[in-house]
Amino acid sequence: MPQSIRVKSILTKTRRRDPWFLDDYTVNAWKGCSFNCLYCYIRGSKYGEHMEDKLTLKENVLEILERQLRRRALKKEQSIVVMSSATDPYLQFEKDLLVTRGMLELFLKYEFPVHVITKSPMVIRDLDLLKQIDQTALLPLDLKPRISHSAFITFSFSTTDDQIARIFEPGAPPPSERLKALKQCIDEGFHTGVSLMPLLPHITDTKAHLDEMFDIFSSIGVKYIFPATIILFGHDSSSSRLLMFRAVEKHYPHLTEKYKKFLEHNDQMPFYYREAFRRKMIEMCEVHHLKNSILQGLGSGH
Repeated sequence: MPQSIRVKSILTKTRRRDPWFLDDYTVNAWKGCSFNCLYCYIRGSKYGEHMEDKLTLKENVLEILERQLRRRALKKEQSIVVMSSATDPYLQFEKDLLVTRGMLELFLKYEFPVHVITKSPMVIRDLDLLKQIDQTALLPLDLKPRISHSAFITFSFSTTDDQIARIFEPGAPPPSERLKALKQCIDEGFHTGVSLMPLLPHITDTKAHLDEMFDIFSSIGVKYIFPATIILFGHDSSSSRLLMFRAVEKHYPHLTEKYKKFLEHNDQMPFYYREAFRRKMIEMCEVHHLKNSILQGLGSGH
């Protein structure tokens, strides 16, 4: 079982609403993550190489969240809450602990719209609550003309290939299961999309891989796609940079020198690469008739 701590706050007001995720608030019921994705930005010495070993539940999350939501609701400050910004809301322990489901019940009670970001098909269990939130939650006035939903479900992928995912996302549910859940959410009428964060340079951002992924997403009927290339942090043995280098050296040895050249001393790929990536993603979205924004009639600006 995970460790546990008590907290004084769980609902965080963001400084600036993200143009992709539209978050005015975020909640994270967990510290750490058991999906153990090698590229994850929260990695480092704080959690160690195996992040699941340091997984910690904020045990009084529902009590504190209700207090904060009630206070905000009294001031009519309902706005979109992102679950979750620094971990996944559907880690395997959620199946028994029902913490995320409890949070959704509170968002429904206090009429807060929700954006769920996950790598897990377990979200299917809570579609009943999300459907009610979608119908009754209160959007902020400035978003009302641009959105016709109050519940959003975004599935995160770095690849749609189960074999590649086993290398770089060793603790996460396989992409094939996510795709089935993604299709079910769309079939049930949810405003559902895909976060391609990150695509892996020269591995999952190749033309062949992108064509395959975009064909899949287009055929399923996703409403939007958020693509981004990789950012790696740290230099210790449990950092995303070192873990990615180790995996590339083992499974893609022909790419080792490229990764070291571009990312050994830099957090991001070079500007020319990122600019070419940005243009390619715009082109791919246009070709496949996919939006890069939840908002109606607006590009993401990325």
